[in-house]
Amino acid sequence: MDVSGTSAADENTRPAAAIKTTARQLLLKLGAGGLSLEAVAGGSGLAVTDVEATFPHRDDLLTALVIDAYNESGAAMEQADQAARDAHASAGARLLAVTRALRQWSFDNPAEFTLIYGSPVPGYHAPQTTVPPASRTPAVLGGIVRAALEAGELTPSRRAVPGPPLLLPEAVEVFGGVPEAPFSDIIERGIVLWSNLIGLLVFQVFSRTHDSVRDESAFFDYAIAVAAEGIGLVVPLGENTD
Repeated sequence: MDVSGTSAADENTRPAAAIKTTARQLLLKLGAGGLSLEAVAGGSGLAVTDVEATFPHRDDLLTALVIDAYNESGAAMEQADQAARDAHASAGARLLAVTRALRQWSFDNPAEFTLIYGSPVPGYHAPQTTVPPASRTPAVLGGIVRAALEAGELTPSRRAVPGPPLLLPEAVEVFGGVPEAPFSDIIERGIVLWSNLIGLLVFQVFSRTHDSVRDESAFFDYAIAVAAEGIGLVVPLGENTD
């Protein structure tokens, strides 16, 4: 009987947690492309064989970091959305809350943001296990858009999707099906909103707007409100932007 209060599972997760902590620190210094098991071993005081026992290859470690980053950023959005829902906020206010949460996470974790939304890491191909965590962000956005649709808060688009259907089944599944006209293009418009959000964050995290606007937080809110117009949703402005 183990009377230490430490389970075998705890013992198994401790090396992984320590290795990932060191790896996240090295991401800031070396970037994902410069990350290696040797560098992580040196930074954590472990032998390379100890690191390899947990993460046999660099890509295994990168995948763990990618999954953590998607899960942490997704959780930040989900928590912000739950708080907004508890406050009986409108869909527009919920959208502002979750995008602000993702922005805060991105500034707090620039290396992890770069890992999942920056340039691809040379030689690395994310496995299928990263897809569910990566889907948390669009799932939050999709849930808000669907709530707005059900609450009658959306304005139909004046521009029809040209040509054949543009959506993959996976996108339809995340949203929960294609709504009937006049909102049958709402998933496409939601993807545009998602793209605008990530592009805006890239600009702000990588300091592309600091020399163009006086207040980057206020500009972020404004940009989200403008992007939301594309899905026919009104985002309330004038709230605290910190």
